[in-house]
Amino acid sequence: MSVAFAQSTPESAYAWTRLLTSLALMTISGVGMYAVAVALPVVQAEFGITRSDASLPYAATLIGFGLGGILMGRISDRFGVMAPILIGAVCLGLGFTAAGASGGLWQFALAQLLIGLLGTSSAFAPLVADTSMWFTRRRGIAVAICASGNYLGGAVWPPVLQHYFDAVGWRATFTGVGLFCAATMIPLAFVLRRKPPVLDLSGEIKSDARKKIGIPPNTLFALLCVAGVGCCVAMSMPQVHIVAYCGD
Repeated sequence: MSVAFAQSTPESAYAWTRLLTSLALMTISGVGMYAVAVALPVVQAEFGITRSDASLPYAATLIGFGLGGILMGRISDRFGVMAPILIGAVCLGLGFTAAGASGGLWQFALAQLLIGLLGTSSAFAPLVADTSMWFTRRRGIAVAICASGNYLGGAVWPPVLQHYFDAVGWRATFTGVGLFCAATMIPLAFVLRRKPPVLDLSGEIKSDARKKIGIPPNTLFALLCVAGVGCCVAMSMPQVHIVAYCGD
């Protein structure tokens, strides 16, 4: 068996290396979702706006994240997972730089829309789907590890951001974050250049067919969409306000 073929098989050492790379990419790109929440009080003060107006950029980020997930999924299906990661690295760099240079609320909100639409969204759905193709026996834990990167970013980034907000200001911090994302995500993306193995899922499909739940596929898909939106709305409402609230 050649080394290249061995590396392209599920559960291989390369598959685990790829998983750790995906975890790192998910954690780094997650800054797009959390930076705006940490910056909310200082943005509100600098632009002289209300708390509700200062929350607009966060809403733009998450709307972009949702729509961008669909777009990045299509790009990943057509060109491979490396393509959306490279797009995300560039757009996170541009988005954070533009946000740091913004002169008002609407400019800041549009920069955050770019961060969500073409930046943070590039990692979540494509990497979770890609990870599922590299594991069979340990697929559940592998997907869980990959997806946890988004929430690991929520633990890592806020204290780092607050430290630099206090040290150099939020504008310089945003610019630095953009440069950091581009400088780290681009080389990491090349670890993912290998195509996933072609898995034989016929056995799993037959097994699933024997466990029908009596719901048409389209109805089930719609219910999952409603559940996802309901879950994320409930999560994001306190998430955007909790830092500012604690500061108050």
